Amino acid sequence: MKGSSLKVGLTGMTSTVVNDDNTADRFEPGMVPAFATPMLIALMDEAALLAVRNYLPPGYVSVGTRISVSHVAATPKGMKVSARATLVEIYRNRLVFEAEAFDEIEKVGEGRLERFVVNQEKFMKKLESKKRD
Repeated sequence: MKGSSLKVGLTGMTSTVVNDDNTADRFEPGMVPAFATPMLIALMDEAALLAVRNYLPPGYVSVGTRISVSHVAATPKGMKVSARATLVEIYRNRLVFEAEAFDEIEKVGEGRLERFVVNQEKFMKKLESKKRD
């Protein structure tokens, strides 16, 4: 992509501690008090965003478009979960990442994520045009 310094291999990392705000029972009473799958996906997507954020040309951002994640192990409250996403493919403005997440004991998730690089101003104009007065 012109004007960017994107390259395969860029990696982003982020982490969180499992607490009352990100467990499954927060979203649905009666569910288990373990790290919620939507929060795992959000953590992996944030890692992908962080991997490329500083390598985009001015005025451009990446937006999530596709996520395929397996949540393979539960994590209890109080434990840290870390996610890593690595850019594995670039095709025009399409970015593909492989992501993994680990708690303090084991791998808890893995998957592929896709983000597209877009001009933020054009994106916002299109977004605003969908609003009704």
